[in-house]
Amino acid sequence: MSLKVELKPGERLLIGNCVITNSDQRTRLYIDGKAPILREKDILTYDTADSPAKRIYLAIQLMYIGENVEAVTKEYFTLVHDIVEAAPSMTPLIDQINNEILTGALYKALKTAKRLIDYEQDLLSNAAQRGAGLPADRQDS
Repeated sequence: MSLKVELKPGERLLIGNCVITNSDQRTRLYIDGKAPILREKDILTYDTADSPAKRIYLAIQLMYIGENVEAVTKEYFTLVHDIVEAAPSMTPLIDQINNEILTGALYKALKTAKRLIDYEQDLLSNAAQRGAGLPADRQDS
């Protein structure tokens, strides 16, 4: 069964290590095979991976497209150790990602890593809201 991908005008798609850019019209592609495929909206770069969860996503993305998997795997486990140490509540999502990586389901690992990014954002916004409710420093007379 083919994967059907519809691209908007100007949208890009990564297939393997090739970037395909759509023309100015909507396009429908049917793709057969086992090459890694990512839509432009699902691709992170080193510049856009600006949080611990996003760096984990980027590491999985690099594993998925097959870029220097051994080095990326080492970096991934360092990142995972650091994020779990900082926020132990992320452990269930990290465990799920690890299981998906171990079974070779790297695309599923990417989807779960997106949930990790969302969870990280929730943690940060909750922390910011709690911080906003703190009284300003007072000077006692």
